[in-house]
Amino acid sequence: MDRPLEHTIQEAQRITEAAAAAGVSVKLLGGPGVFLHSPSAQHPPLKRKYGDLDFAASSRQRKQVIAFFLALGYEANERFNALQGDRRLCFWDVALPRQVDIFLDALKMSHFIDLRPRLLMDGPCVSPADLLLSKMQIYELNQKDVVDTVALLLDHPIADHDDDAINAAYIARLVGEDWGLHRTFQVNTERIRAALPDLNVPRDLVNQHLDELWREIGARPKSVRWRLRAQVGDRVPWYELPEEVRSPYEPIW
Repeated sequence: MDRPLEHTIQEAQRITEAAAAAGVSVKLLGGPGVFLHSPSAQHPPLKRKYGDLDFAASSRQRKQVIAFFLALGYEANERFNALQGDRRLCFWDVALPRQVDIFLDALKMSHFIDLRPRLLMDGPCVSPADLLLSKMQIYELNQKDVVDTVALLLDHPIADHDDDAINAAYIARLVGEDWGLHRTFQVNTERIRAALPDLNVPRDLVNQHLDELWREIGARPKSVRWRLRAQVGDRVPWYELPEEVRSPYEPIW
């Protein structure tokens, strides 16, 4: 049986290459996905360490995904998978330890993002737009998320396609249908802008790409559901705080 590699990026590449060979469709998310898409993430000041791995996959391949990760040397979090396995799977590399999460069909954290049509795209990772959404939908954005987001915005033009660009038309459609996602995107945009002076990166380019993205969002017609929720505004929470998955090998104090 294979064993996971210690280096997280090398392990991410091992998994995606093995998945392609096995006919299992898994798409890399998170910081390692940003690293493979964005050269700026590979060098200071935006280079950082990576621990856990996140993937997206189709629920139609749930059984194949489970068998695949077991064959790669991972141990299933049986309790979590029994309770949540219709939408998310969790595995552990016991030796390191390292957690691997597989989101089935959709990313459900602070907000819900349907990834099913996006899983058919080529490449080992989700698109730059999906990577950006996966970061900007996090209400409790941390410094690692900020760094990853800045790398994406530095290295990808804003466009209306997914060919090594941030697809603004796609993002505008999603936030135009969901006021809560729009609001969190708005809050995190200000957080990103505020963090730029401390990162020693070309801030004008990041701000320009944010401005271009927001022009597309602003021009997009909003759904009836969006307009109704906007009337309530911040008086009611518009986001969820995702539950942290605890390692079965971690002592409980």
